[in-house]
Amino acid sequence: LAPVLTFLGLLMANTCTGEVFVEDNIPLMTELPTLPVRAYYMASPTSDGAGVKLKRSIGTPTINNVGPFLLLDEFKSINPGDYIAGFPMHPHRGFETVTYMLEGSMEHRDMSGNQGLLVAGSVQWMTAGRGIVHSEMPKQVNGLMWGFQLWINLPSSHKMMEPRYQDIPPQDIPVVDNGDVLVKVIAGEYGGSVGPVSGIITNPIYLDVSLQPNTEFEYALPKSHVTIAYLFEGECTFSDMENIEAPIVVDFDFNHGQLFRAKTLEGMGRFLLISAEQINEPIARRGPFVMNTQQELQQAFTDYRNGKF
Repeated sequence: LAPVLTFLGLLMANTCTGEVFVEDNIPLMTELPTLPVRAYYMASPTSDGAGVKLKRSIGTPTINNVGPFLLLDEFKSINPGDYIAGFPMHPHRGFETVTYMLEGSMEHRDMSGNQGLLVAGSVQWMTAGRGIVHSEMPKQVNGLMWGFQLWINLPSSHKMMEPRYQDIPPQDIPVVDNGDVLVKVIAGEYGGSVGPVSGIITNPIYLDVSLQPNTEFEYALPKSHVTIAYLFEGECTFSDMENIEAPIVVDFDFNHGQLFRAKTLEGMGRFLLISAEQINEPIARRGPFVMNTQQELQQAFTDYRNGKF
């Protein structure tokens, strides 16, 4: 039989802590319905910033958003010409950006004088709120640059909150290694380890999951959460559907299931499991600003031009 790793905790309403109810250190098995696959979204080549080449799967002309997830990019290249120009100073308002580096280094600076260095294995969770003007520039002239950027929406009640950063070095990210399954816990909880990202209004879960061949993985999610998986290495099956190859996003129907299930066959697979509460509000979006109405968007552009960020 294939090795099976089961994380089955009946999650309490309005939390994403992944609390597991145990008896004699054995997880309580529950009859949660499996999250069905709703759609697959291919990652397509594009460029952004000052010409950085990347693959985008959410935030495209055909897939504007998946619930609160507004954009998902993977940047990966050993060619400096694909990334060296970086992302010079630019504004954001109304949402959060999550940058997760696998290889390479990137320096972050903003107009308020804040700065930080993202290195391999580190994460920056930036809440733009009412407005940030910042840059993200490579701190290397050659070698592999590899990472992801995710945009997560904010509800109207938090779109004008004070900006803030959570800069997480790699040593602060828990790693749960069970031999056939390795999980890096960035946000949420897994196997008794809690991710370092905290205080986020959408109660996100963000896991980097690596599966050896012939391995099964299960994770119970809150009913209120929109869930995606980004398969970026190898191949995998999700919810007993067909075997698929990277790079691809899997979008799940959270209205008809709660148990996330993934399985590898002959090859390994590595994916990001990302989940957050739904925001049932209108989305008005243009460039680096995400608000609820066109009037709020126009105000964002006016504030930016007038130096009010």
